[in-house]
Amino acid sequence: APSPTTAVPYMSVKCIDVRKNHHKTKWLMPWGPNHCDKLKDFDEAVSRQIEANDIVFAVHIPLPSKEMSPWFQFMLFIMQLDIAFKMDNDLKENAEITLDVSLAYRDDMFDDWEEIAHAIEIRKLKCTFGSPKTLESEGRHYDCDFLPFMEIGSVAHKYYLINIRLPVNERKGINVGIGEIKDIRLVGIHQNGGFTKVWFAMKTFLTPSILIIMVWYWRRITLMTRAPVLLEKVIFALGISMTFINIPVEWFSIGFDWTWMLLFGDIRQGIFYAMLLSFWIIFCGEHMMDQNERNHLSGYWKQVGPIAVGSFCLFIFDMCERGVQLKNPFYSIWTTEVGTELAMAFIIVAGICLCLYFLFLCFMVFQVFRNISGKQSSLPAMSKARRLHYEGLIFRFKFLMLITLACAAMTVIFFIVSQVTEGHWKWGDITIQVNSAFFTGIYGMWNLYVFALMFLYAPSHKNYGEDQSNGDLGVNSGEELQLTTTITHVDGPTEVYKLARKEAQE
Repeated sequence: APSPTTAVPYMSVKCIDVRKNHHKTKWLMPWGPNHCDKLKDFDEAVSRQIEANDIVFAVHIPLPSKEMSPWFQFMLFIMQLDIAFKMDNDLKENAEITLDVSLAYRDDMFDDWEEIAHAIEIRKLKCTFGSPKTLESEGRHYDCDFLPFMEIGSVAHKYYLINIRLPVNERKGINVGIGEIKDIRLVGIHQNGGFTKVWFAMKTFLTPSILIIMVWYWRRITLMTRAPVLLEKVIFALGISMTFINIPVEWFSIGFDWTWMLLFGDIRQGIFYAMLLSFWIIFCGEHMMDQNERNHLSGYWKQVGPIAVGSFCLFIFDMCERGVQLKNPFYSIWTTEVGTELAMAFIIVAGICLCLYFLFLCFMVFQVFRNISGKQSSLPAMSKARRLHYEGLIFRFKFLMLITLACAAMTVIFFIVSQVTEGHWKWGDITIQVNSAFFTGIYGMWNLYVFALMFLYAPSHKNYGEDQSNGDLGVNSGEELQLTTTITHVDGPTEVYKLARKEAQE
């Protein structure tokens, strides 16, 4: 697949709008047959006696002779201001710029523009000046951070138009002390159409495969005379959350203008993360021999509780950003001091908690390994066939535990990287680029892992008679068969699980 996103730089065109009723009648186009009356620079505006309130910065998306496509999925814009140093118009400390912004769309070059959103937004300027502020330095530009500008959750139309005004009101102190703004640049980021197609194809292919194994797995459990144990229920719940994230509802975003798709995608992923993290804790706990309170969810409230609280906080944070953007695409939590600190704190705390969780999981896996290894000391006393059977089981179980740790490590890395990547656009660093193989690889790994779990933990429907299933160590005719299958016991899905359970009861 091609890289997940593309960044396109846009330079705004300075248009003259001398109509008194601003913004109500006409949109200003930067080029084309109905283009606006343009200004080269602000010196020309001064010589023509044009006021700052009569200048509109216009940006047409995409660039001439191109058009946008629903395959791009979303549009994210960041803004960069070119501010020159002037002795008599210096940039104030903690200066704030007020933007009067409007967004419109059309699907044909000759249609009228239809408004999508209009807002008055305030952004804090964070600029540094490398040279001493003397007369010689006049005209040099400040080094300013990128500003978060806009995010839309769907690209349903072919052409978009952004009109930006910088209204000046000296009495109210609006746009005063912001230096001499020379130009406004935007960087538009959207998902690549090629990557979207690969992503959709993966989802469409994986959905039925997980659904089929899930139905087969639950049918196997219902065939049993006993009730399903906690581990079996949790694996099934994991399968449901994987199916939920797999279902390719994104296909509808090609035909419909569903701006909530980004938020919906985040919620789906959040549910899956919470389920996966909870599953790993229960999976290790159920195979530990020093735990008597097993097969009950209440025994894991100390571990699962914080995961639920963390997921809820994540949901609230996401609603504050993407939830508000459904109404106002120009809103960003990163624009205020408190919002930025909260967002940064959230990313850092989430990263630390996940790393601690991973260390705790490693410790639990180590304990499980130690307990299983202790059980191996009784193997030499068994008959050769039964010993080989148990050795095979234990090897497969240890292998699954190591795969679990690898999957957990990759998931933690993926979560942190995706949060930092998303944040980086908003912090103003547009150098980071995550490879598409990383996205598709992690997603494929989750599906494969869930598939393997359901396949390995489905109870066997074969019956070997009472003498084998009660842990008899003697040689009997059914032993050769046992080498290739996993015996189902009244207490649980697999022999290793039964082994661990017996020890706990003792």
